[in-house]
Amino acid sequence: MYTKWLNVLSACPLFNGINQQDLNNMLECIKPKIDKYEKNEPIKIAGDEFKGLGIMLSGSAAVTKENSVGDRVIITIVEAGDMFGEMAAFSDLKQWPATVIAQESSNVMYLPSDKILGQCAATCNSHRLLIMNMLKVVSNKALLLSKKLDYLSKKSIRGRISSLLLDHYNKIGTMSFMMSLNRNEMADYLNVSRPALSRELCKMRDEGVLDFYKSSVIIKDIEALKLMAE
Repeated sequence: MYTKWLNVLSACPLFNGINQQDLNNMLECIKPKIDKYEKNEPIKIAGDEFKGLGIMLSGSAAVTKENSVGDRVIITIVEAGDMFGEMAAFSDLKQWPATVIAQESSNVMYLPSDKILGQCAATCNSHRLLIMNMLKVVSNKALLLSKKLDYLSKKSIRGRISSLLLDHYNKIGTMSFMMSLNRNEMADYLNVSRPALSRELCKMRDEGVLDFYKSSVIIKDIEALKLMAE
């Protein structure tokens, strides 16, 4: 049942260091549920009962929340091999903290929290790795949330855009790259309006700082971008 997903699951940080045979044995023992969703279908809605963290097997989804005036803010985009709900997996509040919407036809595996902590007699060594990986995943997620707070702490739209683009540049190492967010999603992620984001991007292009087409970005003046991010 799980064999077709082993390549994707092997890329998931939760299963780092676990070979595919042991991983398959573990899944056959745990028997996690797999559900399919169509484009724009809610995968989870904030407040739903939490029964297990999600792992994207195929497709992609937006993890979102609504602010005090009802505007949607994108927290992150999850794709095949990514997890969502890990921060709530071991909390006392057994509810989904955010809404997750499928961006395309997607398959999702759900792994109950008690199955992560519980021992599997057939693959005990791999299960210890699973627990260690879970700790790393939660720690890294906390760091990512801290990074988003850094973006939102910038008072200007230009500062938020510049910080986001610089992080992509530092991660990829090239002046040309594809953003993982489209324009609407970027606006939601940086908590600015779509028109305001587009205006600022056009100004930065006219000033020779960058060029862009849809989700493709070329940084032309990295030093200027660094100054704008300060």
